[in-house]
Amino acid sequence: MELRKYTKYEKARVIGARSLQLEMGAPLLLKFDKKGFEKILYNPVEIAKMEFEKKIIPITIKRPMPQKA
Repeated sequence: MELRKYTKYEKARVIGARSLQLEMGAPLLLKFDKKGFEKILYNPVEIAKMEFEKKIIPITIKRPMPQKA
């Protein structure tokens, strides 16, 4: 992901979409051991947050630009 500031709505949407992907069986992009999984209680939302913070989440955000009249 690019180095720009995301709104709280964009962040929530990306984390929600990625956690749904993880629940449906998408591969993890972070390496966890058994203790790591137990620490976050196997929670896909927490995994998605960690991926977002490390900027390895495979989702992009497109912001439409206004059309010139």
